[in-house]
Amino acid sequence: MAFATLFTRSLTMKDNSPMDKALLLLRDDLKAFEACFEENMRSETDQFNRIGAYLLAAGGKRIRPLLLLLSARISGYLGSQHIVLASVVESIHMATLLHDDVLDRATVRRGFPAANLVWGNQAAVLAGDYLLARAFSLVIASGNLPVLEVLGRTVSCLVEGEMRQLVGSSALDLSQEDYLEIVDGKTAALFAASCRCGALLGNDGPGGDALEDFGFRLGRAFQLVDDVLDYVAEGTEFGKIRGHDLAEGKVTLPLIHALRHGTDDDRRCIAAALGRSELSESHFTEVLRILEQTGGIAYCLEQARTLCRQAGEGLRIFADGPEKEALLELAGYVVSRSC
Repeated sequence: MAFATLFTRSLTMKDNSPMDKALLLLRDDLKAFEACFEENMRSETDQFNRIGAYLLAAGGKRIRPLLLLLSARISGYLGSQHIVLASVVESIHMATLLHDDVLDRATVRRGFPAANLVWGNQAAVLAGDYLLARAFSLVIASGNLPVLEVLGRTVSCLVEGEMRQLVGSSALDLSQEDYLEIVDGKTAALFAASCRCGALLGNDGPGGDALEDFGFRLGRAFQLVDDVLDYVAEGTEFGKIRGHDLAEGKVTLPLIHALRHGTDDDRRCIAAALGRSELSESHFTEVLRILEQTGGIAYCLEQARTLCRQAGEGLRIFADGPEKEALLELAGYVVSRSC
């Protein structure tokens, strides 16, 4: 669901639902963030502006900016630099999406045709490069060297995670431990960095460590739920096409569990479907049956729930308050996406 829709819902719905409290608490910050983000995407090159406008129209959940803004608040920060840094982490995230879609030959992103499909691979890669350059220009201009160090290290982790996935995630013998290393690099690292950067603006230290750990566990859980959604999402409700990971040859946690606990016939069926660019409905249905029968879907979701519960427990270091409540609500939202 696009940010604008979520934000509107948060102001009009009487009954709270996941993310509503966070969106209401941060509504002024989020308005400033959106304006800053849009401004920072502008370029003197018309093609970049067209791609940027297209990406903005597609929206997004803005979870990483939300984490940074909430982490800054709960750490006692009272300035305005968190708005710029929220724009930075979202720019980094959007750059990785542009690059990922080229690598994955994606056709859909957030329910819209992927930018690489509309503008071509070369333009999509260059647009991602531009967003990364803009992001680091903003950090350098802020003069915040600790934040620069965190984000520089994080982008390295993101790239290394993608390389590990490119090289190893299609292997049928991929272990859960090796797969989680991929997840930690390509997803959890930026969640953790968003929290740490927010903390660095305020009272860093034990609280910063707790927030970084919260973001790390939340990011890992987020990716595990994404693994599940690739098999169970209906239509384009989550901006995904069912079976995309399977067709791309990606062995994710539900498959890893099924391969470990299934029969020889189950493993042969998965091997026959994995990486089929023209994945038939019958192949997908059979693999989904195996996942359900072996408990692959349920196992993956339970791992995500455990991570979110552990993330919440790590916030005990903070006093109760609206910021803490909003962070806990975000953890609930991550798991609720699979419902």
